[in-house]
Amino acid sequence: MDEPSTAERDPDGAPARAPDGAPERDGVGAPEGDPAETRPGVIVTRGLTKRYRGGQLAVDGLDLTVPAGSVFGFLGPNGSGKTTTIRMLMGLIEPTAGTVRVLGRPMPRAARTVLPQVGALIEGPALYGFLSGRDNLLRYDAADPTADPRTRRARVAAALDRVGLAAAAAKKARAYSLGMKQRLGLAAALLQPRRLLVLDEPTNGLDPQGMREIRTLVRELAADGTTVFLSSHLLDEIEQVCTHAAVMAQGRLVVQGPVADLAAGARGLLVVTTPDAADAARVLKELGVADVTADGDRVTGEPPERDLAEVTAALVAEGVRVRGLTVERASLEDAFVALTGEGFDVAG
Repeated sequence: MDEPSTAERDPDGAPARAPDGAPERDGVGAPEGDPAETRPGVIVTRGLTKRYRGGQLAVDGLDLTVPAGSVFGFLGPNGSGKTTTIRMLMGLIEPTAGTVRVLGRPMPRAARTVLPQVGALIEGPALYGFLSGRDNLLRYDAADPTADPRTRRARVAAALDRVGLAAAAAKKARAYSLGMKQRLGLAAALLQPRRLLVLDEPTNGLDPQGMREIRTLVRELAADGTTVFLSSHLLDEIEQVCTHAAVMAQGRLVVQGPVADLAAGARGLLVVTTPDAADAARVLKELGVADVTADGDRVTGEPPERDLAEVTAALVAEGVRVRGLTVERASLEDAFVALTGEGFDVAG
């Protein structure tokens, strides 16, 4: 289809709404039954690719859909392309090929329209060390052309309180710990209501209590209707707080979907509790159970294809005293390792 003329574009260069009040045909806001419903999402990428000078392919043909209202975890081992993807989503770098739509608008072309509706904490906050935490946020807010100066101080105070920094608001940012700086960066992202929040390692440097507080905050934001897109190297954190997730490896999307479905796709772990661990391990191997290991009174292996009652009967028939036999549900970490064939690394 031909591109709209200049007169048919928004000032930011994005195509304007269709004439006669017709709804936009792409992304967020598409009506029920519209063909765009085949790819709904607050973030939608199609064939997104980034190749750096020298030939390095950082992101390769990424098709990603982040559902509205979700808490979306973005996972990947070192060098998988997570950070490069986030930079393209926010319009910080341009893709080599493919498309990015954020809040239904093309990026980076519509950045001036989109970014005021997005809060972001990417690769740690940029702070003025000589200013207090409060004054840093006042500077951030003053630089936002959409921010109302009449409510600035009240909104800054509310953001500081929400991330637990009200008591440290007057302290110089250079005296903040890493965790406090992360909180301040998150407060900056929350100065105004946001339709989308993009967080890169939001709990980096936080103690366990701080991590719990941020998880609670993320859940509250999602309950209020904000879509949260976050990358994290803490897989148990993703499992606790995220509704959906995507796994990257070597620049490619491996899988995406509801977190519960991703974990369910990985095989669990057969666990036999017995004082006769050596005999139990021998019997399990004879039954064809793979990856059998014994540690104290706990013997584990891959869940067998046969019924667990048959496994129990075979163990008892060999004189093994079975105190417990179960299949533990696979964790998101189990699924990640199964999907990527490697462990997890924070960098990306």
